[in-house]
Amino acid sequence: MPAPLVFNAQARPTACLALADGTVFYGRGFGATGETVAELVFNTAMTGYQEIITDPSYAGQVVTFTFPHIGNVGVTPEDDETADPFAAGMVVKWDPTAPSNWRAAGDLADWLARKGRIGIGGIDTRRLTRAIRQQGAPHVALSHDPEGKFDIEALIAKAREWRGLVGLDLAKDVSCRQSYRWDEMRWAWPEGYRPQTAPRHRVVAIDYGAKRNILRCLASAGCEVTVLPATATAEDVLALNPDGVFLSNGPGDPAATGDYAVPMIKGVLTRDMPVFGICLGHQMLALALGAKTVKMNHGHHGANHPVKDLETGKVEITSMNHGFTVDSQTLPKGVIETHVSLFDGSNCGIRLADRPVFSVQYHPEASPGPQDSYYLFQRFAAAMETRKVA
Repeated sequence: MPAPLVFNAQARPTACLALADGTVFYGRGFGATGETVAELVFNTAMTGYQEIITDPSYAGQVVTFTFPHIGNVGVTPEDDETADPFAAGMVVKWDPTAPSNWRAAGDLADWLARKGRIGIGGIDTRRLTRAIRQQGAPHVALSHDPEGKFDIEALIAKAREWRGLVGLDLAKDVSCRQSYRWDEMRWAWPEGYRPQTAPRHRVVAIDYGAKRNILRCLASAGCEVTVLPATATAEDVLALNPDGVFLSNGPGDPAATGDYAVPMIKGVLTRDMPVFGICLGHQMLALALGAKTVKMNHGHHGANHPVKDLETGKVEITSMNHGFTVDSQTLPKGVIETHVSLFDGSNCGIRLADRPVFSVQYHPEASPGPQDSYYLFQRFAAAMETRKVA
């Protein structure tokens, strides 16, 4: 196991992380060189670092991994949730080691360098995580210079000047630019990814930053999926005559994205069809129904979050990634709170009392991750089937 980072005159740090409060962490850089400014969050998942870095929901954020062994299984194109990473950078305890996994097609550091993302290793991630929990997700500047030359005052100033995520719409930046069809299903041994050849339901998925595995889960549930950009209108959606509408995950402030997403959703809700939302899509649906969202202290990011289904009493272990939450106190009449976090009691799910319109804050498509909540895709498909029979 690598020894903790110790500096001497002959071993200068090659990367640093400067927080807006003036705290500076020095470490060893890997991946791309340069600087980036973002919000800092921590993720407690023990697997799936490549899926995390390529999740569009992490746009505008640097991710601290609490699990120390990051990079040990390398990278493979099959695990990308999108074509390119959206997280601004990564912070790890131990330097990434050479990959040791039969699926590995490359090295994490080389992959990050090609993708233009900065990594820093040799960091006391426990101390950093405690700071995030106690003080909230800070604004940071992350710099990697092989020569070890840093203008610390300038980096701290950049962290302080960064506007942050509140009021920032990032969905348009990470969304697709034009519509496309998706038919790839979930990975299965030994075939890998296979196409859906006998779909039963037409689904329009709104891409606020959709992960590929969400689309795969929809296809595996029997759906023919057409993906539309985040800015699609209700007329765009309804023109495709869907059996159901899906609202995807995504980054940024939901209230800002709601400026154009809420009118679309309200238009879709005038039709009697199933609607299913995840993460940002959950927040968009809540806003369209009249609720409000608020910024969290440090958010929920990890693959071990317990969520209670208030209607069945069942507890699910879930994957989460969000820094904003629906304020359950603002849910209007007719909107039922269905799930809550057992960590802090925050809202994790809603549904309409009289229609198959529902959403959850967590990620039932998590891969790798807990699969306790996959039934939600089947529930969505069953609702579309029921509408056809009726």
